[in-house]
Amino acid sequence: MPITTLSKNAELNGMSVSDLVRQSVLDRIEDEYDLKAYHEAMEEYRKNPVTYSHADVIRMLEED
Repeated sequence: MPITTLSKNAELNGMSVSDLVRQSVLDRIEDEYDLKAYHEAMEEYRKNPVTYSHADVIRMLEED
């Protein structure tokens, strides 16, 4: 990606190129973490496909 594109994007977002790159890297890391958590949750759900309604969860929490 050309530096001018980064500079323009940073300017549009009111930040330096360094801050734009830093934030982009942090966003990417967070996205990868979220995707990993999703895959783990789906694997667990496939092993035990039990779901609870919102009302069920409220009742469970109130019982504690």
